[in-house]
Amino acid sequence: MPEVVTSTRFNGHSMVGALDRVMVCSPRTAGWNQPDRAAHWQQLGFHHAPDLAQAQTQHEALCRELKSAGAEIVELPAAGDLSLDSVYAHDASLPTDYGLIVMRPGKPNRVAEGPRHSSFCETLDIPTLRAITPPGTTEAGDILWLDSETLLVGRGYRTNAPGIQQMRDLLSPKGVEVISSPLPYGPGPSACLHLMSLISLLDDHTALVDLPLLAVETVELLKSRGFKFIEIDYSERNTLACNVLALGNNRLLAIEENSKTNARIRQAGFDVRTFPASEICINGSGGPTCLTRPLLRT
Repeated sequence: MPEVVTSTRFNGHSMVGALDRVMVCSPRTAGWNQPDRAAHWQQLGFHHAPDLAQAQTQHEALCRELKSAGAEIVELPAAGDLSLDSVYAHDASLPTDYGLIVMRPGKPNRVAEGPRHSSFCETLDIPTLRAITPPGTTEAGDILWLDSETLLVGRGYRTNAPGIQQMRDLLSPKGVEVISSPLPYGPGPSACLHLMSLISLLDDHTALVDLPLLAVETVELLKSRGFKFIEIDYSERNTLACNVLALGNNRLLAIEENSKTNARIRQAGFDVRTFPASEICINGSGGPTCLTRPLLRT
């Protein structure tokens, strides 16, 4: 049997349980108003120069929805080595039932975020289990808990084979199977597709998918485990329609602009809440899941 650490302050191993505690990093904290950081928007893959006022307003709308769903929100402290991308707080750490795994992002400007997550989470009584080390790279946007004992990890531009092996070496002794999933070339390394760009778990047996971009072996794995698929409306692919955050108890948080995909999910019986996200999500290519680092689900 896997080890279990008893704690009411943190856990992991689920993408769909009721969201009780979540870490965010607002655009202001990420320095979207600082000229030296904002000047790098093109090389970071943003579509246009960031607009702090609009992004902050949209981020506050996100946080209102999270609070309405019953989640406690904690904010990552500001730091001089953060970049615009740090607003996408999901990627730099992975909570488990045993502590925090500190990611080593494949995007160089994001490497400093992992240690920042670790030091902040220590103040929240969330211990660090281990950090991924060179030559390994991992980003949590490439990682999905299919169930409490199965971790699916996308291998692509941001998460490499040595990083996946480190995850396997760490979690296998704790009873967790780590499965590697190949990712597509997509638009290339400058606009990388995370695994969670292609799949969002809506509940224990339903996945929202961008089916044409998933590897055959990934589709077969999900089907073998009994997952039902809802396909996005492909006219909304470029506005991140596949990136949907499960709040638990049949509730979801999605980007307001993706009305066609949201309608499909509602027709499947889900309670879909939305927020406007043109600046905070679509500009920087990170959806509601990317903006949140769940720390506790029940």
